[in-house]
Amino acid sequence: MPKIELVTEINSAIGTCFDLARSIDLHKLSTAKTHEQAIAGKTSGLIELNEFVTWQATHFGIRQKLTSKITAFDRPNYFVDEQVKGAFKSMYHEHSFVQMGDKVIMKDSFEFQSPFGIFGKLFNELILTKYLKQFLIERNNMIKTFAETDKWKSILIG
Repeated sequence: MPKIELVTEINSAIGTCFDLARSIDLHKLSTAKTHEQAIAGKTSGLIELNEFVTWQATHFGIRQKLTSKITAFDRPNYFVDEQVKGAFKSMYHEHSFVQMGDKVIMKDSFEFQSPFGIFGKLFNELILTKYLKQFLIERNNMIKTFAETDKWKSILIG
């Protein structure tokens, strides 16, 4: 099963970073190029433990839906979202946050499994892992940009 691990340093407070990472509204902004829309469940605001969101997006020219649920939650340190329905055979995404002085260390651990046996494994190796890593990097860069400026207020305060 492929695993993507990222570490992002952010000059901000841990609570701000945690809340931006679970913001449905910021996720919509950070995924504009795939036209992601929250269409069911929690469709705006901050997602909480045991809540789910269904995203509709276009990836590789195919419109897809993915429903994920928050299965672990310890504000402001940690949360997990897992696919309950969607294109992956499985998807598990851990988000962890540690305050170190003026910086937050935000870590992502993203594990996924594609369907279609050997063809899915080949697709993962040749295309999907790189695509998903770039997708997560772009999302983390937006979290960083908002957290390090006053932009976070437009998302978290309104």
